[in-house]
Amino acid sequence: MSTSGGSRPVRLGPRSLAALLLVSAVGAVAIGWPLFAPPSSRIASHAQDAPWLFAGLLVLLVAVLAAAISESGLGPKAVAMLGVLAATGAALRPVGAGTAGIEPMFFLMVLSGRVLGPGFGFTLGSLTMFASALLTGGVGPWLPFQMLAMGWFTMGAGLLPWPERLRGRAELALLSVYGFLAAFAYGTVVDLAGWPLLSGTASNIAFDPDAGPAANLARFLAYSLATAMGWNLGRALCTVVLTLVLGPALLRALRRATRRAAFETAATFDGPGT
Repeated sequence: MSTSGGSRPVRLGPRSLAALLLVSAVGAVAIGWPLFAPPSSRIASHAQDAPWLFAGLLVLLVAVLAAAISESGLGPKAVAMLGVLAATGAALRPVGAGTAGIEPMFFLMVLSGRVLGPGFGFTLGSLTMFASALLTGGVGPWLPFQMLAMGWFTMGAGLLPWPERLRGRAELALLSVYGFLAAFAYGTVVDLAGWPLLSGTASNIAFDPDAGPAANLARFLAYSLATAMGWNLGRALCTVVLTLVLGPALLRALRRATRRAAFETAATFDGPGT
C-alpha cells in the first residue's frame, strides 16, 4: 500500500466552493443592506424585522455550507482536530470577557486558518463562534452574523500567500498584519449587522430608514467610532501580541499535528507481487 496527498484536511471542491460563494453573497447582502437600500424600498420599511429574517436565512445557508464542505473530505482525523480547536477557541472567548476587546480566540483562529487552509478555516470559525455562544449564553439574532464573520476571518488566514514556503519572522509579520486588519473588519461587520436594531432610538447615529445611503453611511461611521473603536482596537492589538508571542510554538504544533494525522492521505493498494 502506498500513500500520497496534501497537508490540508479540507479542500474546497466545486460543490463546497459554490456553497461558500452563495453563503458569502447572501451574507454580504444581509449585513450591508442598510448602506445600500433606498428609503422607498420594502426592506428599509422593515428595518426591525430584516435582521431576524436574514439571521434565519443565514442559519440554513451556513448549515448547507457545512454539509457541502464535510462531503469534500472532512475525515475522522480532521473532525477530531476541528472539535479540539473549536472547543479551545470557545473556551478562550470568555477569557477577559471581551473587556477592552481582549479576546484571545482570534489569534488561534488566525494560526489555525493559516496552517489548515480556507475550507477548514471557515468551518472552524463558524463552529467556534457557535460553541462559544452556547458556552457564554450569547445566543440571539446576531449569532448567525457572528458565525459568518468569524468564518470569513478564519478563512482569510487560510488564503494568505505562500503557505508552504513562508516561515519565521516574515510569516509572523504577515499573520500579525492580517490579524490586526481582520480584527477591525470582523468588528465592523458585526456592528453593521446589529446596527439596524437601533433604528427605533432617537439618536443621530442610529439607522434611519427614511435617510439615503450616504446619510446612513455617515451615521454608521459615527456609531462605529463612538461605540466600537475601543473594542476593535483592543481586539486587534491583542491578536497581534499573542500572534508574535505564542505564534511560533503554536504554528509548529499545528503543523506537526497535521503531518502526523496525515490529512488527505489517499491510500492506494498495489497489486500482488508489487
